[in-house]
Amino acid sequence: MALRDILFFSEDITYVLKNKQKVREWIFATIKAEGFQRIGELNFVFCSDAYLLEINKEYLNHDTYTDIVTFDSSEKEEEISGDIFISVERTAENAAKFNVSETDELHRVIIHGVLHLCGYHDKKGEEKDLMTAKENEYLQKRAF
Repeated sequence: MALRDILFFSEDITYVLKNKQKVREWIFATIKAEGFQRIGELNFVFCSDAYLLEINKEYLNHDTYTDIVTFDSSEKEEEISGDIFISVERTAENAAKFNVSETDELHRVIIHGVLHLCGYHDKKGEEKDLMTAKENEYLQKRAF
């Protein structure tokens, strides 16, 4: 498992993630804490609402705005691989709505995607509660 396998991109917008190395270390620590041994390749793509809406329509048949879409491409049980698309516009809007900083909301969404790749779901009430508890747990473990 290597930090260099956690990559950040932007699509359809100009966006530069702050504290990239610390975010990588935090993601890496989360994945290890969840019992995974390897990262194949983990790509985070920061994009606009419009860009993510098109992905949501094309691949998931959902005609709704969302803050995140996660695609799992893991081929081995102990390995994490995938593409995580995040709407920076949506996370900024949600930060205002929930009265939290944009950075905190972005980090919540980042770790939410990682947790999906670790096998957590959020469709049912109990699953949602566990996902939120895990998000809170790992947000508290940030060292930056």
